[in-house]
Amino acid sequence: MKPLLLLVAVALGLATVVSVVSAGPEAIECWFVEDAGGGGLSKKPATLLLRHGPRGPPPRPDLDPKLYFKVDDPAGMLLAAFRRYPAGASAPHCEMSRFIPFPASAKWARSLSPQQNCPRALDGDWLLVSVSSTLFSLSGLLRPQREPQRELVFITMATVVLTVLTHNPAPRVQLGKDAVLDLRFAYAPSALEGSPSLDAGPPPFGLEWRRQHRGKGHLLLAATPGLAGRMPPAQEKATAFAAWDDDEPWGPWTGNGTFWLPAVKPSQEGVYLATVHLPYLQGQVSLELTVHKAPRVSLTPAPIVWAAPGEAPPELLCLASHFFPAEGLEVKWELRGGPGGSSRKVEGKTWLSTIRHHSDGSVSQSGHLQLPPATAKQHGVHYVCRVHHSSLPASGRSADVTLEVAGFSGPSIEDGIGLFLSAFLLLGLLKVLGWLAAYWTIPEVSKEKVAAASLTIPRNSKKSQ
Repeated sequence: MKPLLLLVAVALGLATVVSVVSAGPEAIECWFVEDAGGGGLSKKPATLLLRHGPRGPPPRPDLDPKLYFKVDDPAGMLLAAFRRYPAGASAPHCEMSRFIPFPASAKWARSLSPQQNCPRALDGDWLLVSVSSTLFSLSGLLRPQREPQRELVFITMATVVLTVLTHNPAPRVQLGKDAVLDLRFAYAPSALEGSPSLDAGPPPFGLEWRRQHRGKGHLLLAATPGLAGRMPPAQEKATAFAAWDDDEPWGPWTGNGTFWLPAVKPSQEGVYLATVHLPYLQGQVSLELTVHKAPRVSLTPAPIVWAAPGEAPPELLCLASHFFPAEGLEVKWELRGGPGGSSRKVEGKTWLSTIRHHSDGSVSQSGHLQLPPATAKQHGVHYVCRVHHSSLPASGRSADVTLEVAGFSGPSIEDGIGLFLSAFLLLGLLKVLGWLAAYWTIPEVSKEKVAAASLTIPRNSKKSQ
């Protein structure tokens, strides 16, 4: 029995491994973009084959063999990102273009490239792949072979050299909270780069974080771990990890460049560009940071609005306070109860106030409702204001108030019972307090007489017995 259970467990384990390995898309459809001359661009279909079955790569007669790539990913970061891609998710957007290795242009990163001319080991074709989706954003440098190879079909082998990846391309942070922008990168030197003539261990790298504003990048943080040099000071108290995860002699290596921005403000919204610089190689991803804060909702006057028949109740004010962003606030009014007993639209004049700004960057705005004269049928109805905003769930957030029409309200049975019990307890308490006050104010001798008198049995009682 035990060997059978063991075989079942092994089979289940193998099935799990197979399901993990086979998860995600087999291929990614891309567009190969290049200069067409005259200021125009040309787009051609291309495909990244991530994995294939035992029969080899499937035929793709619709593709140029030089744009049909079989991906080899020594570091595994690119393949791992797609392996966790949900089957039902929409396909990511993928673009490819040619890349030419070049030294970093920033002054603080020049120490990464001691020579202005790229080493001969970097000669040849390079491709820059940019993949974007709601699940991750990825940039990769691929080194394809010069000519396609015959594997049942003609296909071009391509090795992933550098990968820069974020699993949170659209971070959404509450106003005043810390923002953590995820960034990972991996580097696998090609055969020529990894020759024994080079120093062992991961190469020096530079990390750069910028925020885009009106088409220009504002440098927030720059770092070159392990290299001496004067770095520009970090802005807005920003920090980053900026480190390799390991120090294996010949790679591949993975690193962490996660960015931390404390107590975000509305002015810090925008597109953030994270760039990883290696000697003559660069990879970049973009993240769009948005800031939000849900409003607090209150309705006044509350909890009860009193009105006499034929008179208009007081104006209702629904305050949505300390929210962000300022745009998109919507206040809806509902009437619940009354003859129909259901929810319906309120009759009356409604409007929104001007926006009030606060020191923390949040805003407040109020919705107003001017009601028509009250009637007896409206006694006990509830006026509800419901606030909708991008920081709230789809159902919004609401507050309500009850209308009491004068002359039509009276105590309920529960109220009568409560009043009776309260009066009974209060009367008993007053009697006890009066007895204690009388007892403590009479002389001691009188107290003894009172006590003795209370213990004496009356004569009439004896006769009756």
